[in-house]
Amino acid sequence: MYNNYFGLSEAPFSIAPDPRFLYMSEQHREALAHLLFGVASNGGFILLTGEVGTGKTTVLRCLLEQLPKHTEVAFILNPKYTVMGLLSAICDDLGIDYSPSSDMKDYVDALNERLLENHRNNLQTVLIIDEAQNLSADVLETIRLLTNLETNTQKLLQVILVGQPELLEMLERPELRQLNQRITARYHLRALRQEELADYIAHRLSIAGAEGQLFPEATIKHLYKLTKGVPRLINIVCDRALLGTYVERQNQVRNQTISNAASEVFGKSAHPFSGQGQLVGRGAVLVVLLGLIVVAALTPQGRALLSQMNTAETASSQKRDSVAAFADPAEMVPTDIEVAEINTSSQTLEQPEQPEQPELPLPELPELSNPSTWHWQDVEHATATEALAYKDLLELWGISYDPRENPSICRFAENHALRCAFFPPDFDDLARLNRPAVLSLFNPQGQKYHATLVSMQDDLAQVKLVGRLHWVLLDDLRLWLDGRATVVWRKPDAYTGLLAPGDTGPMIGWLDEQLATIQGRAPLAELPETYDESFVRQVRRFQSSRGLRADGVVGPRTIIQINTESQADLPLLVRPGAEE
Repeated sequence: MYNNYFGLSEAPFSIAPDPRFLYMSEQHREALAHLLFGVASNGGFILLTGEVGTGKTTVLRCLLEQLPKHTEVAFILNPKYTVMGLLSAICDDLGIDYSPSSDMKDYVDALNERLLENHRNNLQTVLIIDEAQNLSADVLETIRLLTNLETNTQKLLQVILVGQPELLEMLERPELRQLNQRITARYHLRALRQEELADYIAHRLSIAGAEGQLFPEATIKHLYKLTKGVPRLINIVCDRALLGTYVERQNQVRNQTISNAASEVFGKSAHPFSGQGQLVGRGAVLVVLLGLIVVAALTPQGRALLSQMNTAETASSQKRDSVAAFADPAEMVPTDIEVAEINTSSQTLEQPEQPEQPELPLPELPELSNPSTWHWQDVEHATATEALAYKDLLELWGISYDPRENPSICRFAENHALRCAFFPPDFDDLARLNRPAVLSLFNPQGQKYHATLVSMQDDLAQVKLVGRLHWVLLDDLRLWLDGRATVVWRKPDAYTGLLAPGDTGPMIGWLDEQLATIQGRAPLAELPETYDESFVRQVRRFQSSRGLRADGVVGPRTIIQINTESQADLPLLVRPGAEE
């Protein structure tokens, strides 16, 4: 109802677990890293817990986007099963045939046969169970026994349990101590900190296409008092507050509108943080407050200081390398990691007078620098570096961008047949995407900055920050990353979203023309009316040969790879011959 009034392309505060809207706070990044690290380990259990509405399921959706391509997943969303019911659900999700009269031994034998087959084909099998606090002790014990399926050297099944804090209490029971001891990675997701709330709201509004500041600072503070940083509560209240603001014909949300929205959502006698609250009790509030105290001790200044110490540098490198070795973001149905709008500051920056270094890779080893010695702007200009970084990024595409005239970068990009895509800042993955990117960094004082990743060569990166080009070791740059990487990619004229098996439309013609160019053949004389199985097999072969998830779904990653091979006028992050 209010989308047109505020100039929004979609509802910004939906409670659906859409990865596009995932705000990667520090703890969400850590939770995702724990899950990826756990998946990379040899068997056992991974545990993700958190209060209602803290973003557990959305983090799971993001994990699915980043699982290695050699992974087969069984995803159980409603675990209120008996032992037999759960076993049949797992078999159904993995496509394992079984008889309706099967007993427990039949299910386990069939599952074991599939796990051994996957092992022979170098496929990893992962079982993900959401809302695991609803599992009975008998079912949990059965899941533990499934992890006993193994070869002489390796467990065959990796299990991820996701649930509310009650799951932690269950695992403390004596009869579940064996399962509890097998947990190789665990993370408890807490609510957002107060200082993260403004970024959270701005992130969701930008994706929905908002160009103004709909929630003033005072309103955001009031919102935090009412929701205590729980994302689901934030979304529900903000959605109702925008509706109220539309009815009032206001341009910004007022404190009173927030209060009215909270009363309508929670009810006067059922506020989630009151004694009668049903959503979050007093114990959860204490957990949140304790979490804030702990997180406060880990300020960006502290991280910047620790990153300069050898011990922290070694630990950070090992952790990131372990995660990067197994993180291979890929397209999943039906979601797609696309970023819509990113609000940028209208501030201008005074350009340094020093001449720029050449952007092409130098024939000899370039002079290296370290981020600790870079020219960082004053604090009041930190936010303006985002606009400048996107300006530099679009210049690599031959596009002149003025953030003062077009504060919505991704909407501006779409007007030039480009789209934004948001990825974790993984250099191996960025090299596969092979497009320049905007990186989020923090400076030695802990302020957030943005820079343009111009090129990569072996273990080096060329980064442009506040008008200056720097060559830096990737291992050094990793220590200063804070947040996400954003790339822009060229979209086909016919592209409106993912092309999945069975779809129809002009994207089929575009896809055939591009593959014909790559394969050195003539386009098909007669195109199929639908994206049929024969065409899907062709795309799967292309995806598999390029290290993409071979699911036949044509989305940003596949299109980026196709463009790289069929179009000659693209800015590349790793230029041909740069790694030789």
